[in-house]
Amino acid sequence: MARTSGSIGTETAERIRSAAEQLFAARGFAAVSMREIAGEVGVQAAALYNHFSNKQALLESLLVTHMEELIAAWEAEACAEEGPERALERFARFHIRYHVSRSDAVFISYMELRNLEPENFRRVENLRKTYEAFVVGILEKGLTCGEFTLVDSRISAMAIIAMLTGVNTWYRSQGRLSLAEIEEIYTSMVLRSAGALPKEASCLAAE
Repeated sequence: MARTSGSIGTETAERIRSAAEQLFAARGFAAVSMREIAGEVGVQAAALYNHFSNKQALLESLLVTHMEELIAAWEAEACAEEGPERALERFARFHIRYHVSRSDAVFISYMELRNLEPENFRRVENLRKTYEAFVVGILEKGLTCGEFTLVDSRISAMAIIAMLTGVNTWYRSQGRLSLAEIEEIYTSMVLRSAGALPKEASCLAAE
């Protein structure tokens, strides 16, 4: 668990977290020592322990913070008055934009989850389930009102999140397509995966 006090302590803790995130993403959690993190920050190794009790606590802090900030960001973005199809479209665009801008955090949150001790793993896993539940809720609402057709809302939610997160593995800002174009393509795929009718078909069905 992190141990900080005062604005200077908080600033140092954030510098430690930032350095650790970059090193873990580049070389892997197991290959990075606390001494190396301290060197990157420009402090003595002993100073790290004023903020994080050990490397495991530092990893847990990174993964928990990533999920807590992701959940808070979606809660701020979500619109309760929207119908399921519009809500799912909003989620797809949000997820892509949020994750593309945080590639190191996303990489660590998936690749280093296995290195968490059981109690820490459970905490992160519960946060992940909270985030998944947002999509499950949208899908179940769409099923209830007849906008979506799918077999299992939870499996569909996990598949949608995995597909959207996958953009991080290949997206490049100087690539063939802009982020806005990628959002359009992925949003269309997400809606189709949920069984949403194309707009033309929806109009015909309503007549």
